[in-house]
Amino acid sequence: MGKMDLSGEFALQKGFLKPVALIAVMGLAAACTKRDAALDPSVVFDPYVETNRNNHEFNRAVDRTFVRPASKGYVSIVPKPVQSGVSNFSSNLSLPGTIVNNVLQGRIGEAGQNTLRFALNTTLGIGGIFDPSSEFKLYRAKADFGETLAVWGVGEGAYVELPLIGPATERDAVGRIVDLFTNPLTYMVPAPESYYGTGASVAARLGDRGTFGDTIDSVLYDSADSYAQAQTIYLQNRRFELGQAAPEAELDPFDLNTEGF
Repeated sequence: MGKMDLSGEFALQKGFLKPVALIAVMGLAAACTKRDAALDPSVVFDPYVETNRNNHEFNRAVDRTFVRPASKGYVSIVPKPVQSGVSNFSSNLSLPGTIVNNVLQGRIGEAGQNTLRFALNTTLGIGGIFDPSSEFKLYRAKADFGETLAVWGVGEGAYVELPLIGPATERDAVGRIVDLFTNPLTYMVPAPESYYGTGASVAARLGDRGTFGDTIDSVLYDSADSYAQAQTIYLQNRRFELGQAAPEAELDPFDLNTEGF
């Protein structure tokens, strides 16, 4: 009996598991729709409030102990032009995943716009460190899989706060998981180069945390109920992004930069 081709079997399993995982994700998202059907949209659906509050306290502890001090050091030590270049680089690397969601939403014009932006910034912008496309009024058309699910008619489901990630809805939590796998660069760029984008995304988030530190601190540490305030800010901002609510002026303290690689 000849040797088993384990690498081929593993590749086959990977190819099989991806659609299975997607079906499972869509099943979970479909459940969110059913739960939304009987709800008053003006009332926050928060059946996991006890777990959410525990996660919120954990996230505040992580921010207080690690993120806030690191962000202050980052913005005080790293020159502003370098911070801008890192943020641009991270944003550019996330564009292919955004383009995938543009297409899934049927917004072909926005997909073309983002494709041109990616090509221009990658070439003239030296890998995305600079942003020449904005000089040509070629701005990013944002999209993510949570928005794609909303376009497909999936309800937002219950409010959740996830450890290390922060506020979300069930629909957006599913979307964030799928977004990890929808960026083609994730599969095309070999290690260790593939980790550059992750590092740039973390640095960009630290930069945002340091830049908007006072506003974020007022939400997390100065409000009477930081959980309720973070929840309100997240839901209002997210619903506005999806065209479902009036704009909210305050910053989401946990989600300043969602354009990671």
